[in-house]
Amino acid sequence: MAFPDGFLWGGALAANQAEGAWKEGKKGWSVCDVATYKPHTDVKDYKAHNAISSEAIHKAMQDTDDTYYPKRRGIDFYHRYKEDLELFAEMGFKVLRISIAWTRLYPTGEEKEPNAEGIAFYENLFREMERLHIKPLVTLSHYEMPLHLSLKYNGWTDRCVVEMFVRFCRTCYEHFGKYVKYWLTFNEVDSIIRHPFTTAGIIPDLCGEKGVTFCCYQALQHQFVAAAIATKMCHEMIPGSQMGCMLTKLTTYPRTCMPEDVAATQKKNLENMFYSDVMVFGEYPRMILRDLEKRGIRIAMEPGDLEIIKEGTVDFLSFSYYQSCTESVDPDAERTPGNTILGVKNPYLEANAWGWQIDPVGLRISLIELYDRYKKPLFIVENGVGSNNDVVEEDGSIHDPYRIEYFRSHFVEMEKAIDEGVELMGYTSWAPIDLISASTNQMSKRYGFIYVDQDDLGNGTLERRRKDSFFWYKKVIATNGADLD
Repeated sequence: MAFPDGFLWGGALAANQAEGAWKEGKKGWSVCDVATYKPHTDVKDYKAHNAISSEAIHKAMQDTDDTYYPKRRGIDFYHRYKEDLELFAEMGFKVLRISIAWTRLYPTGEEKEPNAEGIAFYENLFREMERLHIKPLVTLSHYEMPLHLSLKYNGWTDRCVVEMFVRFCRTCYEHFGKYVKYWLTFNEVDSIIRHPFTTAGIIPDLCGEKGVTFCCYQALQHQFVAAAIATKMCHEMIPGSQMGCMLTKLTTYPRTCMPEDVAATQKKNLENMFYSDVMVFGEYPRMILRDLEKRGIRIAMEPGDLEIIKEGTVDFLSFSYYQSCTESVDPDAERTPGNTILGVKNPYLEANAWGWQIDPVGLRISLIELYDRYKKPLFIVENGVGSNNDVVEEDGSIHDPYRIEYFRSHFVEMEKAIDEGVELMGYTSWAPIDLISASTNQMSKRYGFIYVDQDDLGNGTLERRRKDSFFWYKKVIATNGADLD
């Protein structure tokens, strides 16, 4: 078994969790700038962490401090990107997944011309990556919607946002296409159902009688259309470019072999892959349309929408994988948190402090399942383990054997999937450097090979330190996965 030549090893981060500098460079308000850190809320209660209202948004906009709004400060990647890229290059990164903050280019989303300072920042970033021989993998929308569009139009529920997003994409291709060949449209496009505001700028109290669920599916239709247009335009404007979609792979097993548990699990897995079905096959699955009909959800579509979706399918499928869960019809079955979800607890798996069940074999199962279904190249663009166990020793070292073991066990399963015939393009860990958590807005939920000296309230020097896992991952990349010891 071996990883293929040219395998793209690297890491992944998002502008809203890393950049900071929320007031600089004429950047506008983003949905992430009003996301609050809630120190007295259970870290496993994702519903409470993601709760939002118009009142809460306006209150947040009156508070210009960043203490309880950690994504405003991130880890100051905006000013320290050269230092961080040097560290990634030292590890031997072939690729770095980043996102472009929509509000750095179009502060409200409605401007007709882009912000020159935002263009300059990303051009400088891509030039530095080119100098260090690190290929960019760019996510166009990674939980960074202009807050103005959320408040004025209730986010993606309004069709007019499609045109604004396409304008943003065109600007990205025009200015950055010479540096970027690998693109993604929407980060975890399926997450719109779990956190509508973060993903699509949907504010529940603006949804009216139709309700949040309807708004989610209507917004999703608009995102499918926008993604298809963006994909076709990318191919036309950037010769040789590749566009992928991005799915949260929520691999679910039956809790028992009772047929009812198996049926419930099948339904859950089909729902999870509905989003990538549309973006890979170019059409809604028949059973999903039937389910929406039975639930009384009638999505508004303009003439030609389905043809646009059919013509704008992706070149590869990327996905995040953190854990698996099980499903059961037993109402008393114990449930445990996952990646902003709740699933039935699997007694055969261990979990981290946030309840996420660690399942390396599940990654192999996911790879084989996805490749068999879609027959498209795959790219693992998020995988990692959050931990609050990283301690800086007196000599400055940070020992994280639990992180090394997590990655080693997952890489072994990736090798097995490749040996089975899966076409895997690359792997970007989440995240190569400690940053602000997407779900709980914590700094203490640490993922990185690189330690950042900052606590949950923003105290610290922001000094970067290499963990033991930094040197281990460097060796893995240098040997193209041959040495995992």
